[in-house]
Amino acid sequence: MTEMMKKLGKLGIVPVVVLNSADDALPLAEALVKGGLPCAEVTFRTAAAEESIRKMAKAFPEMIIGAGTVLTCEQADRAIDAGAKFIVSPGFNPKVTEYVLKKGVPMTPGICTPTEIEAALQFDLDVLKFFPAEPSGGLKMIKALAAPYVGVNFMPTGGISAVNVREYLAYDRIVACGGSWMVSGRLVKEGKFGEIETLVREAADIVKEIRG
Repeated sequence: MTEMMKKLGKLGIVPVVVLNSADDALPLAEALVKGGLPCAEVTFRTAAAEESIRKMAKAFPEMIIGAGTVLTCEQADRAIDAGAKFIVSPGFNPKVTEYVLKKGVPMTPGICTPTEIEAALQFDLDVLKFFPAEPSGGLKMIKALAAPYVGVNFMPTGGISAVNVREYLAYDRIVACGGSWMVSGRLVKEGKFGEIETLVREAADIVKEIRG
């Protein structure tokens, strides 16, 4: 496991962020840092993603900022140039995976089947995103997949919330959980960064409760 993944593992929860305006990047980053989860997976679904990563990385160098929903090598380049320290994709694309790894950047592709795990193992990856987690069988499915693939750890994302995150965090093959409940688009749009900070702090407290 890379040092970056170990750091994310200590944090336990990675806020998955969708930003439609780069103006929201800094107040959101501040809320994450103050709340006790100095990390973020900024999804590349919006035009503001690249600039948001750049602003956050420059203003908060202590944060572990990654780019999510990276589907192409071109997006990977833009994200890394902006300051992304890790790359996440929703599925397993061997071309993008190989490209990112050759650049020396941690890559966590998405999987939800044994076949995809075996394809990812060809790149010596030992941390894989399980997506979409809840619709794909949740923790029961992760445990079923983990049994034959003893060297693989998981970062589940999709349908994880304050209600069910504890059971995920309690399983030792899960590095961290991706979640957006504390950084919802509505709260960001309404500028409720104080409320976001509170939710982030509650999430960080859950990690401490389960993992010490």
